[in-house]
Amino acid sequence: MTVPPLPPTDAVTPGPSDTAVLTVTCPDRGGIVAAVSQFLFNHGANIIHSDQHSSGLVGGTFFMRMEFSLAGLDLALEPLRRAFQNVVAEPFGMEWRLSDAARPGRMALMVSRYDHCLLDLLWRVRRGDLNAEVPLVLSNHEDLRGDAETFGVPFHVVPVTRENKPEAEAEQVRLLREAGADFVVLARYMQILSGDFLREVGCPVINIHHSFLPAFVGANPYRAAFERGVKLIGATSHYVTEELDAGPIIAQDVVPVTHRETPDSLVRLGRDVERQVLARAVKAHVDHRVLVEGNKTVVF
Repeated sequence: MTVPPLPPTDAVTPGPSDTAVLTVTCPDRGGIVAAVSQFLFNHGANIIHSDQHSSGLVGGTFFMRMEFSLAGLDLALEPLRRAFQNVVAEPFGMEWRLSDAARPGRMALMVSRYDHCLLDLLWRVRRGDLNAEVPLVLSNHEDLRGDAETFGVPFHVVPVTRENKPEAEAEQVRLLREAGADFVVLARYMQILSGDFLREVGCPVINIHHSFLPAFVGANPYRAAFERGVKLIGATSHYVTEELDAGPIIAQDVVPVTHRETPDSLVRLGRDVERQVLARAVKAHVDHRVLVEGNKTVVF
């Protein structure tokens, strides 16, 4: 599929990065940082940023994100990956990924009728705030076609009903694969994705939930929050799993409210925090800052 370019903008687009990012998850033990650092040094890499975390003093899981310069590297990334697997990853039992920081993530967007998260992400991509490109927008309604096409992004409608859901999801998976999506963002897509969809799509799916999970889950959390008289409302962005609204959380935030709010004003405030939380989660994902362990995340 040929994706039309985004409209011209006065934004300053960053030049290609000359760095790579290595992320590692493995059982914690002594010598991990030394082994990784020595390996990179031996191949001419200069470490620029390094973050690490262990989930316990003894017997925990070790997490690391290391960014290093490609200048002076004696190997291209693919042979470097093979060497790392043999020399470091296999002996330490690592789950790991080595990514070229210059490559933008291919972010497919799924949306229904609410436009605020969709427009915010498209704007951030156009301004260069997110290292991502958008190969397509998928929707179950026609409403936002004009908004997507204004940004030069292909818009596909796949109607979803209770009766045609398996066929509709199969078509959505086909379109996502054809577009080469690295990950999918549900920018207020108001359908529950089946386990079959999540297995077949073969890439991470990020959702924004219009509530500070796990409180006030369900279809109308702002009404529930209003009736409870809350003094904070919030939003939660998480990876999607088969268990509804229970996937690993990437980002959350809240805003204070008072007794003067109405359900409508709570919705307005909530949509603003939804945009910010979803953008924060997407940025963490495309910058390779999120490591998942079970139902939790480490976000560097």
